[in-house]
Amino acid sequence: MSRFRVGIDIGGTFTDIVFLSAEGRLFTKKVPSSVDNYARAIVEGMAEVFGEAGITPEDVREIRHGTTVASNAILELKGARVGLITSAGFRDILEIRTLRMPRLYDLAWEKPPSLVERYLRQVVDERVNANGAIERKPQRIEVERVVRKLLDEKVEAIAICLINAYANPENERFVEEVVRELAPDLPLCISADVLPEMKEYERTSTTVINAYVLPVVATYLTALRKGLDADSISAPIYLMQSNGGLTTSETASKLPMHIIESGPAGGVIGSQAISKASGLENVITFDMGGTTAKTSMIARGEVTRALDMQVGGGIMHGSRLMTGAGYALKVPAIDLAEVGAGGGSILSIDTGGSLRAGPESAGASPGPVCYDAGGENPTITDANVILGYINPDHLVGGAVKLNKEKAISVFTRKIAEPLGLSLEDAAHGAHLISASNMIRAIKAVSTERGRNPRNYSLFAFGGNGPLFAAGMADAIGIKQVIVPPSPGLFSSFGLLYADVEHHYSRTFRRLLTDADPQELTTAWEGLAKEALDELNKEGFSGASAVIERSASLHYKGQIYELSVPAPSGNFDSKKLAELAENFGQEHEVVYGHRAGPEEPVELVNIAVIGRGIPDSSRVPEKLYAEEALTPVANSRKAYFGKSYGWIETAVVARADLQQKRIGPAIVEEYDATCLIPPKAEARLDSFGNIVVDL
Repeated sequence: MSRFRVGIDIGGTFTDIVFLSAEGRLFTKKVPSSVDNYARAIVEGMAEVFGEAGITPEDVREIRHGTTVASNAILELKGARVGLITSAGFRDILEIRTLRMPRLYDLAWEKPPSLVERYLRQVVDERVNANGAIERKPQRIEVERVVRKLLDEKVEAIAICLINAYANPENERFVEEVVRELAPDLPLCISADVLPEMKEYERTSTTVINAYVLPVVATYLTALRKGLDADSISAPIYLMQSNGGLTTSETASKLPMHIIESGPAGGVIGSQAISKASGLENVITFDMGGTTAKTSMIARGEVTRALDMQVGGGIMHGSRLMTGAGYALKVPAIDLAEVGAGGGSILSIDTGGSLRAGPESAGASPGPVCYDAGGENPTITDANVILGYINPDHLVGGAVKLNKEKAISVFTRKIAEPLGLSLEDAAHGAHLISASNMIRAIKAVSTERGRNPRNYSLFAFGGNGPLFAAGMADAIGIKQVIVPPSPGLFSSFGLLYADVEHHYSRTFRRLLTDADPQELTTAWEGLAKEALDELNKEGFSGASAVIERSASLHYKGQIYELSVPAPSGNFDSKKLAELAENFGQEHEVVYGHRAGPEEPVELVNIAVIGRGIPDSSRVPEKLYAEEALTPVANSRKAYFGKSYGWIETAVVARADLQQKRIGPAIVEEYDATCLIPPKAEARLDSFGNIVVDL
């Protein structure tokens, strides 16, 4: 029997499970998420696959998991009761933030509440200057008083972040020691371990977030391990990080800040792996579910990453001018743009008489009107059912039946008649408006980053992504769309292609012209040793343990940095010049210009990625789905706008695209529906992807 790797992605509605063998055997399962105990749905879903596929628990080699547990704790404000110990004068830094107004013309916008209430933010009289010199040490009696006060308030975790601790953590270590003495079992996070970098607000916020979700994540992972063990599933668990790398469950329990956006990262990493296997280097990923749509960019075969992210600030458009709405989390993360556009996005008419889609969503309950579960507001899914794109009898392989008549009735009354439009034109307009909202996300990761989307292919997945991808690509000028196997479960599928990664960084602020090459080499080697030690513990050594360097730089006087690759080996003047050139090129790509050679370049942070590379390829030559659904009808009428009207459209399975087919056509699968518009050409490539040429 084959040995399987399992990818599991938890969503608000469904938990997606994928089993994949080295030979390419593929089993999938979509089960309702158990919100009261997410681990239960995982264990029960895996048990169903065991029964249906004849797989035993011993056949599972490893489990790779993307979860929303940490992000939900923040979004729902259900994390731990955290106490913060900081330096005198910095008690209100979580309130002051960065003084940015993320929505310039929205007078009703309010910043999110602090994750630590003011009376739980305590200060100690100490000071370390920016050069790392200790000007004033904290007094034990004061620290003990502060700690006891927090313990009296029944805090569930403590975060410690003292001014300039990144330059010298001695004072912070002393406070940590006192806390350990008084509360040895209390979860504790200090900034010197969490984020030894400059910028006080970002460092404090990141440390607090880690403490806020730490008990929640630790409890969840303990419950998951217990549930798996009870079913004789002893395979190790790896968690997807926001940066696209995997980490062990043990590390995730200590540094859960790295798994905040683990779910979306899985799909991007899977896109990267399959794109490379298919000979594509430049790809824009497009993941559309029921509530949001997310995009990211893969350039020259590499995933684009951001140096920080915002959590809990609502839908983000990806624009640099639209940041600051949530809680600052300074960790490497895949550069994602997100908009409130999904199958459940509610359609309405605004005060100006214009049709609007989202960002409000009908969610899983009551859901779209066609779900017939009490929903009263028309949604994008209702529009797609009316247009003939979605088969009301075939959703999730027929497991979910849709009420088309009810969708028509509500849509006519609330959208079509008020706008004076025919039913089909109103529904098609809603489809186009939703697509235009998602095009904004594509532009956010492409044109706003100085890259032309026409030079990229669009890699579409998620339950609704393949329905919209071709139309969106045509509107932007993208000539090719790729739809991978099992697109509706692709985020869990993508987990199987990730590497184990460990990220380490520290502030190293110098003008490049003043930097000591030997000092810089020594600093990078210190970070590399930490990464290698961790990889060795996990069984990666020699050629399978790879170290990659990077650096964050800016022109002197700038506030924000750009991260660029740094050359390996011992540094000298030549490599310093190479680093400066890498920065200049990236600055020109992102901002459209670069300064002259006389403008000083400042090094801010250095970082390494320790990557564990498996011995064998993670991408099988071909995927073999064990269960392929046959469409229930050969054709049905679908509406493609006034230019084409209603067209009798072929309804086919993925396998029917072995031979090239000219659209229109609808590809129905267990987990998604792919729309091929008129005149587009669709075929299968050698890997089993649907390739749509426009």
